[in-house]
Amino acid sequence: MNPEVDFYFKKSKKWQKELILLRSIILDFPLSEELKWGVPCYTWSSNPTSKASNILLIHEFKEYCALLFFKGVLLNDPDKILVQQTENVQAARQMRFTGEEEILTGTAIIKSLISEAISVEEAGLEVPKRETKSYEIVEEFQLAMDNEPNLLKGFQSLSPGRQRAYLLYFSSAKQSKTRLSRIDKYKAKIINGQGKDD
Repeated sequence: MNPEVDFYFKKSKKWQKELILLRSIILDFPLSEELKWGVPCYTWSSNPTSKASNILLIHEFKEYCALLFFKGVLLNDPDKILVQQTENVQAARQMRFTGEEEILTGTAIIKSLISEAISVEEAGLEVPKRETKSYEIVEEFQLAMDNEPNLLKGFQSLSPGRQRAYLLYFSSAKQSKTRLSRIDKYKAKIINGQGKDD
């Protein structure tokens, strides 16, 4: 147990018992407990000198608490208990819980998934990245790039990850006027070769 992480389990009002139970199950494995993104994250390393890989984390929401497996899409899940949070999440998958009993009855499955997640990392397996060209380019952004060569050139100079961030952001707006407003707001950044959050 990492004392730096204790606060997370103490501050929980709704899911404290469940989170502590999940923690105890995870700590049966040769994983390091760290604080990342403000939540308990469990990492694995093949040897002390190599960089540790994220295996899973614990987090809580209003309706449930969950284990999030970073490469969950690669895990064997015949009963479809692992949840893809949104359609844009490529690799991570959640196992959700709404009570202690669910965790207790599912302990064998939890342990099996953790063990498999460590094996996936040990084997060096990677989740294939979705090609940027498979992301939708909204009509408003395509028209803007067609009419402004600097915008097209700037967008093409961005890394695939930055391109995807813009495409997802623009396409997530339901109305055309919102998409146009977002495009206008970020045009200068794109032309200057900057990512959305740079």
